[in-house]
Amino acid sequence: MDLAACYQLLGLEWGSPLPEIKAAYRRLARQYHPDMHPHNPTAVQAQFVALTHAYEQLLQAQSLPGTTAFPATSEQDQQLKRQAYRNLQPLLRKGRFARAVALIEGLAIRLPDDPEVRQWQAIAYYQWGKSLIDQGHATKAKIYLRKALRTDPHNRTLWAEVEHQVHRLAQVR
Repeated sequence: MDLAACYQLLGLEWGSPLPEIKAAYRRLARQYHPDMHPHNPTAVQAQFVALTHAYEQLLQAQSLPGTTAFPATSEQDQQLKRQAYRNLQPLLRKGRFARAVALIEGLAIRLPDDPEVRQWQAIAYYQWGKSLIDQGHATKAKIYLRKALRTDPHNRTLWAEVEHQVHRLAQVR
């Protein structure tokens, strides 16, 4: 994919600065992330993969001094990350949240500066908190919803979803 197509896919003008690229990617990645569409994750997966590929290409092209791109990781770490993601998805779909959280927390220890891992961790916490509300465990639910916000504090969509769940908690009482 050429750089013009990458900018276009992210909805940006040619030569947009790195902060705009990051903001556009985060917004679109949240929108098209398969975990945010549990009823039909395959429908958005291709778009999510294309967005990620375009974002990585733009990061490589914009390797300017003083910018903070993704930290370099080894091929072994990348394989571990891909495998963890493949294992995480079915765990979340099946409601096996303790295992999903343990898996992603282990990966977060291995790759502490990876924003994708941090986002997956926040999603796992959020999903578990949401499930705990459904089960009537309000105190535990609050703990995991707070963990989700602390893990990915700049994720506006996550904040909105957590706020919605807090309103549900208030209605359950």
